[in-house]
Amino acid sequence: MSGWERAAGRGRGVVETPTRLIGPGLRGFKQFLMRGNIVDLAIAVVIGTAFTAVVTSLVKNLFTPLIAAIGGEPNFDGLTFKINGSVFRYGTFINDVLAFLIVAATIYFLVVLPIAKANELRRRGEPQPVEEEPVISDEARLLIEIRDLLASGRPTGMAPPQQR
Repeated sequence: MSGWERAAGRGRGVVETPTRLIGPGLRGFKQFLMRGNIVDLAIAVVIGTAFTAVVTSLVKNLFTPLIAAIGGEPNFDGLTFKINGSVFRYGTFINDVLAFLIVAATIYFLVVLPIAKANELRRRGEPQPVEEEPVISDEARLLIEIRDLLASGRPTGMAPPQQR
C-alpha cells in the first residue's frame, strides 16, 4: 500500500460525504421556505410594492398639482448652485423631501388613522382585562418582611438590651 493510500485511508470517517451534508441542509431549507411567516412576508412585499405605486400616483397626480395650484411652484428641479464647477441640485432634494412628507401624510391620514379608529371602535364593545395582583410565594413574603425590618433599623424577636 502506498503512502497516499494510507493517508487517504486514515482520513475516512473524519470528513462527511457531500450527500450526507447536503441532504439535511436542503431539508432544512425546504422547511424554512414552507413556514408560514416566509410566505406571509413575500405576500406583504408584493402588496407593499403595489400599494407604493398607488400612493406615488396619488401624490404625483393629485396632491402635487394641488400644491402647485395653491403655492404656484410644482417643481423645484431648476434650483441649483455651483462651487468650483460642481453643480448642487438642491431643488431635486427639496422635491424628494416634499414628496416624502406628502406620501407619509397620505399614508397616515388615509390608512393608519382610519385603521386605528376602526380598531378602537371594535375594542369598545369588549370588556377590558382586569390585571390581577401577582401571587407572592411564602419565601418571597418572608424576604420582603426581612427587607422592611432591616430598612426600619430595629431588630425584632430579640429581647431589648438590659440596662445596667
